[in-house]
Amino acid sequence: MSENQARKWQVNPRYNPQEESQTVVKKVKKTPWITKGEKVIYSVTSAAILAFGIGIVSFASGTDTLNRGMQQLENNINSQKIVNENLNFEKEELSRPERITDIAEKNGLKIQNSEVKQAETVNN
Repeated sequence: MSENQARKWQVNPRYNPQEESQTVVKKVKKTPWITKGEKVIYSVTSAAILAFGIGIVSFASGTDTLNRGMQQLENNINSQKIVNENLNFEKEELSRPERITDIAEKNGLKIQNSEVKQAETVNN
């Protein structure tokens, strides 16, 4: 054997065939944290919850608006009742028989021993 062939057969101290077999690269496919099916289920569920929440808020807003309108109408009714009571009291004050006779005497009318009576209201 020649010297060159001997060098080819000489063992390389840095080369270790066991290390080469140990450094095998394995390709590992990573599995996702959430599967596609779970993503669909979560999306549909969250959309349903969101729609339900919007419906509840809309219903509550409509109910609140309706209640505020009713309170305003009740306040208007109460104030109109007060005005009507005041006008009714004023009507009774103005229709007193003594007041009517005083106005009649001021305008030159004479009352001859007659009694002035308050007319009764007729309810149909």
